[in-house]
Amino acid sequence: MKKLLALALSVIMALSMVSFAAAEGNTVLKIVGWDINTTAYYAAQKEAFEATHPGITIEYIDVSSQDYGTKASTMLAGGDTSDIFMVKAVPDILNWYNAGYAEPLNPYMEKDNYDVSGFVGMETGYRYDDVQAALPFRSDFWVLFYNKTLFDNAGVPYPTNDMTWEQYKDLAIKMTDPAKGIYGAHYHTWLSAVVNWAVDDGVNTLVDGDYEDLKYFYELYFALEDAGAIMPYPEVQAAGLHYSGAFGNGNIAMLPMGYWYVSTLISNIKNGTYNVTDWGITAVPHKEDVPAGSSFGNLTGAMINKASANKDAAWTYVAWLCGAEGAAATASTGNRPAWVSEDVANVMSSVEGFPTDENSKAALLPTMVSIELPGHPKASEISTILNEEHSAIITREIDIDEGIMNMNDRVAEVLAQ
Repeated sequence: MKKLLALALSVIMALSMVSFAAAEGNTVLKIVGWDINTTAYYAAQKEAFEATHPGITIEYIDVSSQDYGTKASTMLAGGDTSDIFMVKAVPDILNWYNAGYAEPLNPYMEKDNYDVSGFVGMETGYRYDDVQAALPFRSDFWVLFYNKTLFDNAGVPYPTNDMTWEQYKDLAIKMTDPAKGIYGAHYHTWLSAVVNWAVDDGVNTLVDGDYEDLKYFYELYFALEDAGAIMPYPEVQAAGLHYSGAFGNGNIAMLPMGYWYVSTLISNIKNGTYNVTDWGITAVPHKEDVPAGSSFGNLTGAMINKASANKDAAWTYVAWLCGAEGAAATASTGNRPAWVSEDVANVMSSVEGFPTDENSKAALLPTMVSIELPGHPKASEISTILNEEHSAIITREIDIDEGIMNMNDRVAEVLAQ
């Protein structure tokens, strides 16, 4: 990883020296993003693209990550002509689309017969009124982490890539050993970690106003809590226990969590911070009527600015970045591309410290990835309501039915405004 970082930094330094002097006939694409100098994939993407597209030079414009959405919106509103704006949050691209800043990608995609199969449905997260406002190039979807050592010691087979939630529940209870302080599973405190699995079917969303589909997952959570298979929520909250440390302690058999945890896990095992030494991942469990390999996640994407004077060149870059070739460059830095393919899985699984078993590699090939919180004008208000009611349900201040009824009623009021 140090070699990759050193290469990335050297590329940034070398290319920054020549970016100001584009040769005659060369197109300079200005790309607005965040944390340019500390995010390795920017340099890797620039190097790989320019190597195969000698007529186009990439020039990055760095905006503070903390206020990226606000500052980028201000730039666009002021008529900024930068060619491409990276998309950090789904609400931002929805606002940019509604304001007319996003160049519709449909004509470009149709002209090139652009293949979207590798997105496994994720591209719809940037589609509004049948207009493709942007395309994703990164996605940290959720997987199931598990501690191989605990399963080996218990003589229990590992989780699989095709496991229902009921099978997961039974396995978590089976792996629990109170005498040894071992929990069969662990849940972080977020709503997404507990019940967001309802959106894995590609039909339900967190902005549709009907939350009956969350009931099954709350009931599953409480069944595990009552069986002693997970730490009680009040204990997790009181201890301020982070999911990374919980799994790292070595007494948690399974952890549903975003793929981003892989790099943290590998790093902390390498430096001796964690007690876990042998681990793997599988696809998250699924309901009986949902295909195996279904998950949810968040997107990072690229939008072509309608005010750009270089739209064709910008499309050339966006098409490359979000497709198979760009995905390989992104994956080479240890980051999870949005594009799903065997080639990408091979690159990801070759990272030092990644599990060597075939099931873990297969988990890198989801069949469908739904968006955690789709773009919606009321998304922020809806999210606040859901999290408030979630807190009341998870602490058992109110029962599940009352909490869901409150969600339905309160969100209905917001949607009616």
